[in-house]
Amino acid sequence: MLNIVLFGPPGSGKGTQAAKLVEKYSLIHLSTGDIFRANIKGETELGTLAKSYMDKGQLVPDEVTIGMLQSEADKYEAPKGFIFDGFPRTMDQAVALDQYLSGRATSISMMLSLEVDEEELKKRLLLRGKDSGRADDQNPEVIQNRIDVYHRDTAPAKAYYSAQNKYCGINGVGAIEDIFNLLCTEIDRFAAAV
Repeated sequence: MLNIVLFGPPGSGKGTQAAKLVEKYSLIHLSTGDIFRANIKGETELGTLAKSYMDKGQLVPDEVTIGMLQSEADKYEAPKGFIFDGFPRTMDQAVALDQYLSGRATSISMMLSLEVDEEELKKRLLLRGKDSGRADDQNPEVIQNRIDVYHRDTAPAKAYYSAQNKYCGINGVGAIEDIFNLLCTEIDRFAAAV
């Protein structure tokens, strides 16, 4: 199985690249953002709880996020692999993901991290907010808080995968196709070595 953590700060292009990678490699895309939004739209109890955190630019608590992700992954019996987009966001989530995958007799193959500077992220998020109507992408204070939360709580997960020799940083600035090609080069290199 090919299991990829697609990593990076908000606005780094994870969703865009994940869609392209899913198509090329026939992987299952598990996006915590999509899972949260579906629950919010469905006005589930979990969706209401998640929204209260997301509206402030805060992370949804680990136990809620992990439970939702596992429930979604369990829907697939024999996938070629998963792309985890927006997860794990903390060291505890990374450990929980490893434990969950171990129970499925598999593991994370690699973490591909889209590296984008803060000013570019802010521009992208404001533009996305204007285009998509997402409230969390229209407020500069919420955007800054999301970036700060990423640096404080999420970025340390890089070290977890780096210690396992599974981390690979990718320049996330440039043409979408160029970034996609960089990601594919790393995936193909991994696949050739297995």
